[in-house]
Amino acid sequence: MRTEDVLAAVDTGIWRWTNDDDVYLDAETARLLGVGDKAVTVHIGVVRAHYHASDYVEMLAAVAVAIAEGTVAETLMRVVGPEGDVVRHVMMRTWATPRKDGWPAEMVGTLHEVRTGASDETTASGQGDWRRAREAFLLDAGRALAEANNTAQILRVAARLSMPGFSPDGLAVFGVDGDRLSVIGHHGHTPGDEYPFMEMPLKTDYPAAEVVRTGHAVYLPTPEAYEERYPATWPLAKVFGRQSWAFLPLIVSGRTIGAWLAAFRHPVAFTPDERSVLTTIARMLAQALSRARLQESERELSDVMRRTMLPIEEPRIKGMSVAARYVPTGGGLQVGGDWYDVIDLPSGRTAMVIGDVQGHDLRAAGLMGQLRIALRAYASEGHGPDAVLSRTSRFLAGLSEDRFATCLYMEVDPATGTLDIARAGHPDPIIRLTDGTTLPRLTPGGLPLGIDPDSDYPITRLVLEPGETLLLCTDGLIETGGHDLETGFKRLNAVLSTGQADDSLEALADTLVNAVQGPLSHRTTGSLSDRREDDIALMLLRRGPHLAGDEVHERRTVLTIAQTDPAQIRGARQEVKALMHDWSDPDQTDAAALLVSELVTNVLVHTDEDAVLTACLLGTPGNRRLRVDVGDRNDDMPHPRTPGELASSGRGLLLIQQLSDAWGVNPHGDGKAIWFELHESPPAR
Repeated sequence: MRTEDVLAAVDTGIWRWTNDDDVYLDAETARLLGVGDKAVTVHIGVVRAHYHASDYVEMLAAVAVAIAEGTVAETLMRVVGPEGDVVRHVMMRTWATPRKDGWPAEMVGTLHEVRTGASDETTASGQGDWRRAREAFLLDAGRALAEANNTAQILRVAARLSMPGFSPDGLAVFGVDGDRLSVIGHHGHTPGDEYPFMEMPLKTDYPAAEVVRTGHAVYLPTPEAYEERYPATWPLAKVFGRQSWAFLPLIVSGRTIGAWLAAFRHPVAFTPDERSVLTTIARMLAQALSRARLQESERELSDVMRRTMLPIEEPRIKGMSVAARYVPTGGGLQVGGDWYDVIDLPSGRTAMVIGDVQGHDLRAAGLMGQLRIALRAYASEGHGPDAVLSRTSRFLAGLSEDRFATCLYMEVDPATGTLDIARAGHPDPIIRLTDGTTLPRLTPGGLPLGIDPDSDYPITRLVLEPGETLLLCTDGLIETGGHDLETGFKRLNAVLSTGQADDSLEALADTLVNAVQGPLSHRTTGSLSDRREDDIALMLLRRGPHLAGDEVHERRTVLTIAQTDPAQIRGARQEVKALMHDWSDPDQTDAAALLVSELVTNVLVHTDEDAVLTACLLGTPGNRRLRVDVGDRNDDMPHPRTPGELASSGRGLLLIQQLSDAWGVNPHGDGKAIWFELHESPPAR
């Protein structure tokens, strides 16, 4: 006699659902569901339409628990008619064969009708209340676990879970380390209680070890059940005085990463509903722990990469103060292409380097590491700034990487304050004078590294006076928050100009970063729509010490305007005007800019030499003197002329005579310098 005939004799049907959309129903099952009186294969949608919707969902949840435990799911189901009214109640028993990913590959079950009465309706109402409480608890637990971003926080959340109707007072999370079990965290135990369970071999006759080996949950409702099933390890659990235990697998993507223990001081029967809650919590806990481990691994990798790619020791230059910062963007691995370095040179000088590789990913970080090593090697060979950048650019171009890098390389002579700067597409340095005035020091530069292997990088020589502070930074410090170079500099100027010459460089570095990425940055956003954060690298250098009471009333700037780049005349005007930012007479400021243009243009047009501009402002506010010298290596001396009305030249010296308070020509050994002075008068009252 067939199995179906035997079951039909006791009014029990059988059904089978394979991993497609069709379900086989024998004659008795078809009759109970109201789809006919003969065996039939129907679409799963037909079967689902004959069950109450909430019962169908509960059945799937029970099947999921049964798969995790390797048991049979039992569910009371309501069969509904075409109008949605309840026709009968049936008891469904289901056995599922799982796939590798944990979902059922095939489900086989039985179905038989059961009788219900008023007491059953009351029970059903109570079960509905319990289910609503369970749903609210699971939603809250899911939210709390989703917000936890590291293992410690997840364990604290798990320890505070108060389950509907039953709450464990002892929790432990076990991890797998090779062939051994380890305790990741626990709650409800005293420190040291975990030692007997540390480094436990997976083959040990212990519930958590079995759960990890099999991937199935273990429920022990009584101490007798524990002792009978695990006599070898029962003495370890007996001392804690618990009455019931649940060990559940922590499974992620079909792989068991550990086990979760929930222990109770009161007896727990572990009904299907209670097992369903525990199984759901175990799944959420596994996902949260997996996510936290990934984030912690990424953070550790980021920290290791940053420590590897940045100087191991704090940057130091004898006789000067140095501070540096690297701030990665908030997302991802928090590594990018920005870097800084301080290199001791064979000449006794020190090189300061700052750069930015295109991109904010691991590839950019790896390329940055290669560039840093190559640049260090070239610098250690004793090459000058121009040669170091040329060789590094050729090195990057030879890597066949579709990326470029900006870089600023500066040799520092601590004894004299001399700075030799070569720049490859990088932002200009910024200097804060002793009175708080900030000036961007415009320096000629070449193309970014890696674009043209034969690119040249001219050297600019500056002098850092005692008490002055120099800022080197990547574009992230300037442009983050929707700023362009102009508005970004204004934001930095507001920070730099408010400090004192003897302020701590470390504090100043933190202030600069906070002004861009801290709360203050939200009040200084720029006009550009792209307000994404960028990596930030910055270096501060101060020549000192600056003695208290030794007031400095001098501002000085030196520029070289090349024959090949007359556009630098505009930058020269701007720098002289910045030097005079608090001059009492704005007309004199405009006159100074006009005279600078005239003198520099005269050199570029009438000689084949570069123009060297030196501007110095001396005195106290209201009684100051500006002197500007523009020199070249041509020995021809200028002569005043009387140009006609239609003449296109010859008016330069006339302008100087009319607009300046004093002027002259100073010949020297290899050329000459034309100078003029403007004298400040106290503002009219």
